[in-house]
Amino acid sequence: MAEQAGPPTIQVAVVTSPARGEVREWALELASGASVAEALRACGLDPEDERFSSSVWGRAALPAQTLRDQDRVEWCRALLVDPKVARRQRFARQGARGAGLFADRRPGAKAGY
Repeated sequence: MAEQAGPPTIQVAVVTSPARGEVREWALELASGASVAEALRACGLDPEDERFSSSVWGRAALPAQTLRDQDRVEWCRALLVDPKVARRQRFARQGARGAGLFADRRPGAKAGY
């Protein structure tokens, strides 16, 4: 007689970095059709927390998004500053001569070398 299999399940990994230099990872087995929010709740995380955002394999994901087998859910801390804005501010502080590929030139060298 064949064994009765339970409902189909999927394997999912959940990864988060709650603080600088700290990483936590969980390997979960969830029911097929589970959402990002269900995976986060299974790890004891709050998907409604405004300080964090969720993604699946590095692409932004809503809490209601359905997961597939072998998905990786990332729960990331929100950025404090937009990276593009930070780069512009850093460049403005350093100036054109102190930044970029040719910032460290030999004395007397031609421009661009």
